Amino acid sequence: MTDSTWDGYVRVRGATEHNLAAVDVDIPRNAFVAFTGVSGSGKSSLAFSTLYAEAQRRYFESVAPYARRLLQQVGAPHVASITGLPPAVALQQRRGSPSSRSSVGTITTMSNLLRMLYSRAGTYPDGASLLSAEAFSPNTVAGACPRCGGLGEFHDVTTELLVPDPSLTIREGAIAAWPGAWQGANLRSIVSGMGIDIDVPWRTLKKKDREWLLFTDEHPKVWIDPEEGRVDHSYEGKFWSARSHVMHVLADSNSERMRDRALQFTETVRCPMCSGSGLRADALAVTIAGRSISEINALSLTELAAVLRPVAELSGEAAEVAVRITADLLARIDVLLELGLGYLALGRSSTTLSPGETQRLRIATQLRSGLFGVVYVLDEPSAGLHPADAEPLLDVLDQLKASGNSLFVVEHDMDVVRRADWVVDIGPAAGEGGGRVVYSGPVAGLEEIEESVTGRHLFGRAESVQRETRPTQGWLTLAGVTRHNLQDLTAEFPHAVLTAVTGVSGSGKSTLVSQVLFEVARHRLETAADEDEDAQIEVDVAEVSGIETFTRLVRVDQRPIGRTPRSTLATYVGMFDIVRKLFAATDEAKARGWAPGRFSFNVADGRCPTCQGDGFVEVELLFLPGTYGPCPTCHGDRYNPETLEITWRDKTIAQVLHMSVDEAAMFFADITGASRSLETLRDIGLGYLRLGQPATELSGGEAQRIKIATELQRTRRGTALYLLDEPTAGLHPSDVALLMRQLHLLVDAGNTVVMVEHDLDAIASADWVIDLGPGGGDNGGTVVATGTPAEVAASPDSITGPYLARRLQS
Repeated sequence: MTDSTWDGYVRVRGATEHNLAAVDVDIPRNAFVAFTGVSGSGKSSLAFSTLYAEAQRRYFESVAPYARRLLQQVGAPHVASITGLPPAVALQQRRGSPSSRSSVGTITTMSNLLRMLYSRAGTYPDGASLLSAEAFSPNTVAGACPRCGGLGEFHDVTTELLVPDPSLTIREGAIAAWPGAWQGANLRSIVSGMGIDIDVPWRTLKKKDREWLLFTDEHPKVWIDPEEGRVDHSYEGKFWSARSHVMHVLADSNSERMRDRALQFTETVRCPMCSGSGLRADALAVTIAGRSISEINALSLTELAAVLRPVAELSGEAAEVAVRITADLLARIDVLLELGLGYLALGRSSTTLSPGETQRLRIATQLRSGLFGVVYVLDEPSAGLHPADAEPLLDVLDQLKASGNSLFVVEHDMDVVRRADWVVDIGPAAGEGGGRVVYSGPVAGLEEIEESVTGRHLFGRAESVQRETRPTQGWLTLAGVTRHNLQDLTAEFPHAVLTAVTGVSGSGKSTLVSQVLFEVARHRLETAADEDEDAQIEVDVAEVSGIETFTRLVRVDQRPIGRTPRSTLATYVGMFDIVRKLFAATDEAKARGWAPGRFSFNVADGRCPTCQGDGFVEVELLFLPGTYGPCPTCHGDRYNPETLEITWRDKTIAQVLHMSVDEAAMFFADITGASRSLETLRDIGLGYLRLGQPATELSGGEAQRIKIATELQRTRRGTALYLLDEPTAGLHPSDVALLMRQLHLLVDAGNTVVMVEHDLDAIASADWVIDLGPGGGDNGGTVVATGTPAEVAASPDSITGPYLARRLQS
């Protein structure tokens, strides 16, 4: 391809964001451009932190200064110049905590259309007033149910939780929710003073007395006479029912321990006033096609399309509004059906969606936006997707490009990269070993670039991760599993091997592994530890066998390893304790009487007083949102000058924290505890991270690999059960190979590993595969194939099979 193939180029000069080494690169517009490279090479630094950030900065230049502070902004990138850059839209993987009030409908904006449909074209009860669209939203004052505030549920107590053993007397503690010690004795005295017998079994009390003691909102005061052994004077005692006490603690107590105890007596209750819809009764009385908006929100998108199509075909002047809105809704739904999301419902909470599902919803929304001439910057759109789900996603991306837009896609999936027009490969390694353009040009040309790690995998030159499968050594069996779309399912997980649980999005993989299997294992192991043979399992499983083999349960997911910048890589893996002891053991530190705590940036004595050990301070900007900059006192070192006077092997504690894992591995090579942690991190492909890197800067994939590395460095052997949810998400194929090698080491040590997975290389490396499906939602939830990767690849019932067969043959 020549320059004339494209309408122009985005020309980047002197990009130095993060690890980028003064990058100069020309990227074609109106093309599908894949940004590739190993994890940590600098792909996102170029695509998002440089190109998108500059496009956003230029847009904000056109916004009135007083309005800029209302917009979420990123900082100006470190780059000499960028020319030919169109406006940009970023579609990133959202790793934050979504709101419980957000749903599929709000993400896709279809909820707004649906509310307008009900407001303008709904069938109202006789004599009812027309309602505004806001009245059909549980997130507005006009629409929210007054009982639950629009959430559809709330925490409340139940009799069974408040009084778990009705054979006890009140004096013996029948009302378990009441406080202990003096407060509990006070309440018993008050009850006795009101003429209720506290020395008879709870179940023998009058029903009206039991109900009043548990649920009344009254707070009568009773005069209490002196009691031997408790109080020697009279006083006025105030009564609290069990429910009032629990709700008071939850609302007003600052004690986490007391709040946790109070929560034991509550459960999430569906709101009886709105039946869980979160809406007022007048909104629920309005119908379309005979259904309330709550019923419509509960339908799968496939079912919803079938209900709305007849409405879109109505004729007549009165039906015009309904027809126009319904036609728009159907057009949006059709895109989601093409993306394999027909099993979702508009009312499904965003808290239950995977990052892959969320991003596909947002991509579908953009397809309907009709924008022209913009750059869409996408963050691994195939992450978390089964190969069968990735194909329609690529078709949608092609439609975005065909509409006159540019696609800049950060991607690890080689099948997606093959579909690109152009590839920008960053590397060749991670961290300081990366940050430069290894290749920029048509995809085919990457085959000639020897130093490109991506090229080896893209053109089949990389070493295969496939291996001989291990024999099974017994089975962990779950029979009669019933939850979500799993209906009376039986699943068998072999002991002492690596099992991959596969299937299309929504087939039930995470429900089976991350929920049911995790809860079963946790319950049985905790029960065994407590030696409580009578404990009843509380999950939706009829029968469990083979769990007694395991002595430990480890769940490794992509949740952050810390929520504040004070949690760092070094602190999480435990090596920072070793480092601080080394500094405290120096002659100078001993002479000053300093303990290891002096070298913690969380302790006032040692940390910088200006930034309180954070290393940065917030900078207030007029008419702009606050930003963060290096601390002017310590310049990012976190410590005060006195602490930095102490050195170990000519390095200060701050300089050690600034080291990468690779640098630190050489520096601490003879320090056993530290060396073992660092070498494990290197083995799993994280040598580019800094020891002091805040946990908040780590991706979900990096966090998960750090957790795996922490487990790997344990010296104990044993029979642990490891549960992993898509451990390869966000990893380059070369990093997948490193990760799989480490997981197999866990199995070699006698452990059992079960992972939910979409990556075909990882699945091909497994000993055993359990494939769920055949589809998602109601069309999934069954085991369609089990066996070795080769056996599942040959299964005629498995959607995964054909893709796996091609990978095994490549």
